[in-house]
Amino acid sequence: MLFTPDDETRILAAIRAAEQRTSGEIRLFIEDFCDRDHPVERAAEIFHLFGMFNTKQRNAVLLYIADKSHHFAIWGDSGIHERVGFQFWDAEKQLLREHLQQEKACEGVCRVIEQIGEQLRHHFPADPKDNDNELPDEIIYGGR
Repeated sequence: MLFTPDDETRILAAIRAAEQRTSGEIRLFIEDFCDRDHPVERAAEIFHLFGMFNTKQRNAVLLYIADKSHHFAIWGDSGIHERVGFQFWDAEKQLLREHLQQEKACEGVCRVIEQIGEQLRHHFPADPKDNDNELPDEIIYGGR
């Protein structure tokens, strides 16, 4: 398992803290192996499989990690991608890559969630009267 129960608690806290200040949504999906040529293809598949494109403002983000095959990807829906662009995603991928290589996965995931949350807050601030949690926060573990 990639994360300990304490790590999972930290990650969930990071997701919830990020989402409190934005209408955006962040999810984490973890599986053992990526069976696609490019992990971004698998991330896009999971994004659609879990209906993450159904947020009101198209501002959901998926972090995808295939632990044993050492692959990962970040998939942002059109609303957030149009605002932050490829340079932001590339920087987040580099940050996560560095942490994964140093075997500091939890720290890296939490840091990336925090930075994505800041961009979501900037572009999609929370409405104090209407900030429903459109997607569950829990970590999704795939069965592959």
